[in-house]
Amino acid sequence: MLAALLFAGVGAWAASDTAAERDPDNISVVLVRVVEAQRTAVASDIVFTGDIQAQAQTNVAFRTNGKIATRLVEVGDHVAADQVLAKLDPQEQQANLDTAKAALVSAEALLTQAKVAFKRQEQLLSGGYTTRPSYDAAEQQLRTTQAAVDSAKAQLGSAKEQFSYTDLRSGVAGIILSRSFETGQVVQAGQTVLVLAQDGPRDAVFNVYEALPANPPASKTVAIALQADPKVTTTGTVREISPSVDQASGTVRVKIGLAETPAAMTLGAVVIGRGRFKAQEAVVLPWSALYRWENKPAVWIYDRKAGTVSPRLVTIERYAFDTIALASGVEQGESVVTAGIQFLRPGQSVAVADAKADGIAKNAGGIAK
Repeated sequence: MLAALLFAGVGAWAASDTAAERDPDNISVVLVRVVEAQRTAVASDIVFTGDIQAQAQTNVAFRTNGKIATRLVEVGDHVAADQVLAKLDPQEQQANLDTAKAALVSAEALLTQAKVAFKRQEQLLSGGYTTRPSYDAAEQQLRTTQAAVDSAKAQLGSAKEQFSYTDLRSGVAGIILSRSFETGQVVQAGQTVLVLAQDGPRDAVFNVYEALPANPPASKTVAIALQADPKVTTTGTVREISPSVDQASGTVRVKIGLAETPAAMTLGAVVIGRGRFKAQEAVVLPWSALYRWENKPAVWIYDRKAGTVSPRLVTIERYAFDTIALASGVEQGESVVTAGIQFLRPGQSVAVADAKADGIAKNAGGIAK
């Protein structure tokens, strides 16, 4: 063991001494490891994790103002389209309804009186016992009271409709996802109090890295499997791609419409999607090569002739478990530092750890499938 340590120390000293001879003015020499960049085929299968969501969600709200008297559902309940979900205190609406009914009764009484008066004037006119203006006035009064009755009926219908609004109904069948009200709370018309996931088609929703939508799968279908039970599977097609990137995660939301929804894939169930993409060539490097320079992804390039390093910005095509694929920034054959990057600065003289290949080792693999 001691001999091995001594041998390693002598090797590092020899490498440092070589670098010092290249740059005698720079006595700060860092020991690094490098790999030679090679273009390799990036795996065509991409696996991502998401969850099951309803394709359509409804915000449920009361259509009139009032104080909530009764709440009849809880989150997670399945409700029918005509089911009452909550009720308002109908005191105000009941008063309006009673007023409308009384107005209609009064209008109908006046109409009956006007009909009798018009009938009398009609008989008198035929016998020559009344004047034409009196007859016309009775006819006009009849028409006015008839219009008043029609108006009262309309007001009664409106009052009945407003009274029906005290019962909250979704209008569609589905599952309650959330609620934001309690009994005794005063709500305004149009204020969302429940969110309902409508029955029907389901989506598998995934947050994928930004570059993926720019290079869609060669196949239109995506295989979906339930994470809790991989035997439960289905397929789907891309239905919607968000036009914007989430600033917090740097990902894009993609919705996959399921052809069929197995019973086990309930709302919120975690699923795994697998898409087969056309294989592409890219420079593949280990994670340890990735560096941050000027708040952007970068790597350190090793100049074999000068024995120095310099940072270079890169564009990342995709990430894998222990590697990254670069879309641009590094060309094939260039040497990239993979160990010791935390001690580097631009123009730094370095010593390469593996002296056998002049510090150049072949890339160790591709993107994990």
